[in-house]
Amino acid sequence: MPDNEDILFSRDGGLATVTLNRPQALNAFTLDMYRRFDPMLRAWADDQGVKAVLIRGAGDRAFCAGGDVRAIYEAGRGISGDRLLTSVFFREEYELIRRIHRYPKPYVALIDGITMGGGAGVSVNGAFRVATERTMLAMPETGIGLFPDVGATRFLNLCPGRIGRYLGLTGARVGAADALYCGFATHFLPRERLDALVAAFARADGGEPRTELLAGFAADPGPAPLRARQPAIDRCFAGDTVEAILAALEREAAGGGADAEWAAETHAGLLTKSPTSLKITLRQLIRGRGFTIEDALALEYRLTQHVMAGHDFYEGVRAVLVDKDQRPRWDPPTLAAVDEALVEAYFAPLGEAELRFA
Repeated sequence: MPDNEDILFSRDGGLATVTLNRPQALNAFTLDMYRRFDPMLRAWADDQGVKAVLIRGAGDRAFCAGGDVRAIYEAGRGISGDRLLTSVFFREEYELIRRIHRYPKPYVALIDGITMGGGAGVSVNGAFRVATERTMLAMPETGIGLFPDVGATRFLNLCPGRIGRYLGLTGARVGAADALYCGFATHFLPRERLDALVAAFARADGGEPRTELLAGFAADPGPAPLRARQPAIDRCFAGDTVEAILAALEREAAGGGADAEWAAETHAGLLTKSPTSLKITLRQLIRGRGFTIEDALALEYRLTQHVMAGHDFYEGVRAVLVDKDQRPRWDPPTLAAVDEALVEAYFAPLGEAELRFA
């Protein structure tokens, strides 16, 4: 297969490999990439010669920085592309993520480098996730008027304490040790050993459990900074309203303790996010405790369609990715203006347009 394709598929022994091959775009997914990936996953599931599936990113910077939100922005704005992309992209992305989560064979993601949004979707929802010293994982959607999706309703709620709320609301970045602590990664090994791991998977005949094979390569990434910070995170993110969280951060900052500077910076950072996105995200995570992957994705699809009909997503993408002025003009502009009725409207059923799984 030509190496100029955006997504590459290969076989070596019992290992089927997917390579996301858009390094200039940090390996972000296009709709076409999802459409080529899904039938390969289906075929490999039925192929007795395939013992495991591995996914990695091309280049030195990223595993996958997410989905092609600029293409969605341009379609939704009528600039270019099919306007239906605002519904079709999320539907097909989520269907693939559900297939990954329920995959009948070992599925291994090498989350080496930047891993955000849709990149987390095709990795964190799989069976095995291998982090390296270059892993940088984040769910930064509230900064572009969206919310943490791709199954994050489920996997953020599985983080220790209130860390999932903290990461989902702030978009804070985590490295390998924190990824392990949060459950986003299952193993850590130095980047220089990735190719040896891949070769070992290709040689394995299916008799050796993949957990044992991975354990043989795994190393210690060191202490997780979030573990040390968790007491402060749990104190500050315990409230069930964004306003309560901000007030708790103010108190923590005023207290002058070891976490005061973190609290002040976190408070200031939250005030730059879309007020609507913050309130949607907190409601989403509260409502989604204990959700299955199907429940999570169905809820998230519902939210995406209401967001696509709104203002802040387009304004966030404009400010961050199009004009790059970093000065989004959110509407409503303040948390006080985002009332209960507005938040609940984003959770309204879509009728026949709901995402349903067979």
